[in-house]
Amino acid sequence: MRNVAGLLTVLVLLFSPELKAQAPPPLAPGAQVQGPQQPVQQFYVQDGGTSEVLESIVVPPKAQAPFSLVLQTEWVRTLSDGGTITLVNQRRIARDSTGRIYQERWFLVPKTGQTESAMTTIQISDPNKHTHYNCFMLNERHQCVLVAYTPSTSAVYNVKGPPTGPLPHDAGFVINDDLGKQLLEGIETTGTRESVIYNPGVFGNDRKMTISREFWYSPQLGINLLSKRADPRIGTQTFTATNVIASEPDPALFNLPEGFMVVDRRQSAPPEN
Repeated sequence: MRNVAGLLTVLVLLFSPELKAQAPPPLAPGAQVQGPQQPVQQFYVQDGGTSEVLESIVVPPKAQAPFSLVLQTEWVRTLSDGGTITLVNQRRIARDSTGRIYQERWFLVPKTGQTESAMTTIQISDPNKHTHYNCFMLNERHQCVLVAYTPSTSAVYNVKGPPTGPLPHDAGFVINDDLGKQLLEGIETTGTRESVIYNPGVFGNDRKMTISREFWYSPQLGINLLSKRADPRIGTQTFTATNVIASEPDPALFNLPEGFMVVDRRQSAPPEN
């Protein structure tokens, strides 16, 4: 009886739920005991999409042609259902007699007017010192990044595209129309309509595609005072110069914003004149 009682005690100890719960699992040789695990990081991801940047009018560092203006921008994109998305902004541009250029960059916002735009960057270019500053207005570091500026005041900027006729490699055909002259903001401009008809396959397109530009160029200032581009891939972009003053702008515009630190990122010495 004593042996039977002892055997029963051993069996109870071996199969007791409490003892099994307290016993640690066996470890492989060299294994480390794991502590509390951290929550698994989760990220939202999706394939596809695109990032689009709107290019504005070109302002060359033309000397002896000072001006200041406010540029109105409108970008209309057509949706697959026939609707449209319209974004707008306005920004100041100025150039002095030495060819220095001041430009502001502002966020594009919906035309509904419910969202206010904000200035993101001030850009100051000097063709004589070969410097270009990007001052980032929304960055808490208050930095102006300095890079080299290579164009000179004698650089030639040709606003017209290829002449009327076929494109190389059977890519398509160009048609240029002279629209005559008109006064914009009291300044004489000459108008051109350029239509480029691309053949199928040039961009992966399965049919002919037309990209058109209409621009009204001021020989006096060396810029387009009205420019419109229609491209089925990106929509219609219209740039309209307003409040144009063809005289010396405020010299204070070309000073860096107060309290901003310069970060020099020029990779090489500036070119010689």
